Parts: sequence; C-alpha cells; structure tokens
Amino acid sequence: MARPRRTPASLTSSPAPAPAHSSTLDAARRRRELEALADRTTPVDVLVIGGGVTGAGVALDAASRGLSVVLAEAHDLAFGTSRWSSKLVHGGLRYLATGDVAVARESAVERHVLMTRVAPHLVRSLPQLLPFTASTSSKQRAMGRVGLGLGDGLRMLARTPASVLAHPRHVGTAEALALAPGLRREGLRGGMLSFDGQLVDDARLVVALARTAAAHGATVLTRVRVSDATADSATLTDTVTGESLTLRARAVVNAAGVWAGELDPGIRMRPSRGTHLVLDAAVLGHPTVALTVPHPGSVSRFVFALPQQLGRVVVGLTDEEAPGPIPDVPQPEEQEIDFLLRTISSALARSLGRSDVLGAFAGLRPLIDTGGNGGGTADISRRHHVAVSASGLVNVLGGKLTTYRAMARDAVDLACRHAGLDDTGCRTAELALVGAPASAVPFAGADAAPAGRSTAAHDGEAPASLAARFGAEASTVLALARCDRPADRVAPGIDVTRAEIEFAVGAEGALDVDDVLDRRTRIGLVAPDRERAHDAVAELVAEATARLS
Repeated sequence: MARPRRTPASLTSSPAPAPAHSSTLDAARRRRELEALADRTTPVDVLVIGGGVTGAGVALDAASRGLSVVLAEAHDLAFGTSRWSSKLVHGGLRYLATGDVAVARESAVERHVLMTRVAPHLVRSLPQLLPFTASTSSKQRAMGRVGLGLGDGLRMLARTPASVLAHPRHVGTAEALALAPGLRREGLRGGMLSFDGQLVDDARLVVALARTAAAHGATVLTRVRVSDATADSATLTDTVTGESLTLRARAVVNAAGVWAGELDPGIRMRPSRGTHLVLDAAVLGHPTVALTVPHPGSVSRFVFALPQQLGRVVVGLTDEEAPGPIPDVPQPEEQEIDFLLRTISSALARSLGRSDVLGAFAGLRPLIDTGGNGGGTADISRRHHVAVSASGLVNVLGGKLTTYRAMARDAVDLACRHAGLDDTGCRTAELALVGAPASAVPFAGADAAPAGRSTAAHDGEAPASLAARFGAEASTVLALARCDRPADRVAPGIDVTRAEIEFAVGAEGALDVDDVLDRRTRIGLVAPDRERAHDAVAELVAEATARLS
C-alpha cells in the first residue's frame, strides 16, 4: 500500500529539493548509464517511454520526488509532435470559446507557472494583433473583443500579473500598421491587441526538461527503443549498437504520444495534423506582433502569423484528420498550404504565394479516439487522459504542450498509487528549469572554463539571440567552448553561434548532425539554411564528439 501523500510543495513555502547531479547530457554519460542498467539487479521505480514534452515532464516530476527514473526515447529528444507546435503557451481562450472551461482554466494556470517560475527564460509575452480589416465581419470583431476580455479574465483567475501579460486594448490604424507593416491599408480600422505566452522554441523546452530531470538523477536515454513493455518490465534496445537489455520497473509510463498505441494495443488514437509554413519576416515587413486572422466565417478559429527566432515568421495552423500509419516525420498536404496562404493573405497588402514559402512542417496531435463519429478532430477535447490500462501500463494521452506539467503530475501521481511507490508529492510548480534566473541546476565544469576562455573574452555579455535561447546559461555556453571563434555565426545569415553547436553535443545530448540542425537549433526548418550550415555543423559535431571519446 502506498504511504500517505504529503502536501505538495506547490502548496507550501518549502523550496524544491536541490539537484545532486549534473545536468550534462552527452554520449559519454549515455554509455555509462546504459552499462549501469545492464548490470542492474533491482528494478527502477519508473520507466518513462517517450522523450517528448510529456515524457520529459514525467521524468522530471518523478525524479524530483526522489524516485529512480529511466527515460527511453527511440529517436531524439523532441523528435515527434513536441517540435512541430506553434510554440504558443496560450491561456486556453479557444477552449473557453468551445465550452471546455476546465481545459481553458488549466491552460491559464500552467501558462502562469511557466512564465513566472518554471521557464521565464524560454516563455515570453507575445503581443498579438487581431486586425479589423475589410474582410473581418462585424460579428468577428465583436466576438474578438468579448473573447479577449474573457481571456484576460482567465489571466486574472490564474493570478498572472499585468506586468507579465498586459491587458488587451484597442489600437488605431496607425499603431496597427506600425506593429504589422505588411497589413492591407485599404479598409483597415485598427484592431485589438492582446498578449499571450510564446516559447522561443518548443524543442528547447523539451531539452531543458530532460536536462533538469538528469540533474535530479534521472537516466535520460535517446536512440533506445522500447519493446515488449508490460506493467513491470520492458526490453530496451540501443539502436546505435543493436544491444538489448531487459529492465524491470515498478511502474511503466507510456508517454509515446501518437505512437502510444504501438506499445499498448488497447489504446485508440485519432491523430490530427497541424501544418505550419515558414516565411522570411521581411515578407510581412518584419512585424513585432503576431497576426491573428479569423478563418472565413468563423469566430473561434484563426490562422496565426507568429514571429520566430532566426528572422522567420511561422504561419499556422490546420486541424485535419490524419488516419493510417504514423510516420516519423509527417508531411503537410498541398491544400493545407494553400489554405494558410489564402487566409493570411486576406489581411495583407500583398498576397502570398508558394514562392514565399521557405519551408513547411506538420505535426500530429495525439488526440484520443472517444468513439464518436460526428465532427472533425477540431471538435475533440484537448483534455488529457491518464489511466492504467489492462496491460498494466500507466498511459498519459492527449493534452497539449502548455499543460505538459499537469499531465506529468497526474501521471506520476497515478504511477505512485498504482505501484505503491513512496510519494513525496509533486514539486514541479516551484522547480526552475536549467537556464532560468536563479536556477540552481549544476552543470559539470561550469566553474572551470577552459584556459583562455571566459565570458569576459566575449565583450562581457552573450549575444541577445544566445540569451534568448539559453537564459542564464548563455555565458556558460560561450565560456566552456573549446572550438575556434565560438561567438561567430555558424554560417552567414544564420544567427546561431559556433559555441551552441558544441554545447548541443557536450551538454544537450545531441548525437549527430541531424540532432543539432533539426532539434537543438532549428536551422533545418529551411532547406537552404540547412545546406549552408551543414558542413560547419558537421565539423563542429565531429570535434565535440571526439573530445568525449
């Protein structure tokens, strides 16, 4: 029988426990930990399957409770759905509009936790403009005003201060054009300006979660495929060497997202595809706000044009049925690309075409098939589901990126009850991730930079783009670099430093060039950028890997 639960740290003034391990993830640590698991004769407390935002969140939650944890990911951290999001940490306004009050409130609360305590270095206030163009109906304008007012109510309910997310307000035509110069001037009557949360990068959140979990003692393994998972064991196969081992665990958590059904045949998923386009910010006049353009005839669904790092704007997104086998990398469909271009162009002075699209990507939402036949995937609730299956696996399904922490909490709560684990209660609401201000997560070697390398050697401050991606660790990324010209860009026109490539291999668990280009830096979202940076990245990856051998 499980011991009585203590009051969670989020409801007390006691701090989260200090991590006792390094947050370093690299090939050497991976080898050591695989060898240790092969020799292990006792079960671990929790095996987590899946290295997306939910799996990494579960690993951190369980490890911070003092449980022994192994996370196994078949590919790389953030390989699946977690890297294909809109990068919004939103307060649930859309769900309020569809009557899903519980999800809306949970979203607002989780946004508050991320922006104020857990990851304020990765989540920032994003101004969003709903322009009142000639194509915006009076109903859409009225509902926009009402909706944004309700969204502000959610913000206040979550106790997020206006200094973090400002009140929505009306802006005139001149201000709207100053914020979004690409807007169509004819018929423009200002708009509504509101504020929501935005991640600098979704994959960076996953990596930060995994590294913080490692700092609390979790074993985080990529390129390790799980098969034959049962209630208390699984086969782990190192896809690099082909070697396998059987790991016993007191609880097994299935956080494999859209692939969850491959581990547990009792699960029925109904994935939906969300497609985004990548544009040069110059095409929209380098907007300083996100544009929110209603779907034709809709008052609750929108297409967004979201400013991103590396001088890009991402336009999204769609919600389309995606039946059939689950691909490793989903692909956008032609009609989705046309729809996004057509909808966003309705608010712009210049209609966008295929030649403006630098790249496109699609992700599959891990929605639960509830058995209903009516309605599309847009009508399926984003409420998460946590339950023990007939096979004994603790399945955590559905949900969305913003609420990953609540999903992880519920999954670990259930795992502890189901397996009778000693449970000290969830502490992640007060636990800052690596890079957060005042974060106490240690990094191996952070106090001893290589000879000749120091923060002062790089003009005293890290570049703004580096600080945006790494927070308080930005100076460490430069200070620990052993490569030549660490502060230089990895390629012309790409605002990623050479030091970041080395850090990805030496601290963030990247094992090859694709890990760096496609998930640690996101250079790979635009094919010409990928090609331009590839050789330099490959050289830096090889050098950093050799140092770990």
